[in-house]
Amino acid sequence: MMQPSPTEPRWLLWAREIQALAQTGLAFTRDMFDRERYERLRSLAAEIMADHMGMAAPTIEATFVQQTGYATPKLGVRGAAFLDDRILLVREVADDHRWTLPGGWADVNESPAEAVAREVREEAGIEVRPSKLAAVWDQARHAHNVVRPFHVWRLFFLCEIIGGKPKCGPETSEVAFFSEDELPAELSTGRVLLPHLKRMFEHRRRPELPTEFD
Repeated sequence: MMQPSPTEPRWLLWAREIQALAQTGLAFTRDMFDRERYERLRSLAAEIMADHMGMAAPTIEATFVQQTGYATPKLGVRGAAFLDDRILLVREVADDHRWTLPGGWADVNESPAEAVAREVREEAGIEVRPSKLAAVWDQARHAHNVVRPFHVWRLFFLCEIIGGKPKCGPETSEVAFFSEDELPAELSTGRVLLPHLKRMFEHRRRPELPTEFD
């Protein structure tokens, strides 16, 4: 099946690829002149992003310098937990208090299921057991209103509530459950989109659906 085209600007895709090539090259080269070339490519990627994002190139390059080894996408997780026919959402403090599924970056030494359970507990006070991997989506192929220096994949899990009570965490300002016909308009679109939430409701109704992926 032909993959949909990325929705992100081409300059961002090019700059990310240049950065990834430089990072991987620096991880494997043993030649001092190649190392200089890869370092220059890394600087060029930072300059491209800085020119379009309104940030200082040294700030972006400092982030790139911290990335070592073979370059791979960053991995995030989101948890779709339901109470009856209502889905759990949280307001993110860091994004003008907009709504999203609880979730975040996966941590080292955690399985994906452990990561999403931790994120739901930290952001919403709810204990969950992940029951299904509903989707693996490439952020670049969905219309997120955000520009990130790194390529991101997100894993969306259906989760069963097994305990806890709704409670805000350090990164959230509100916790609530919503039915499908009352989903909030103010979504944190850098994290989740309305079609994503709709698909979680569909997976809830039809557990036999296969995992979706780009």
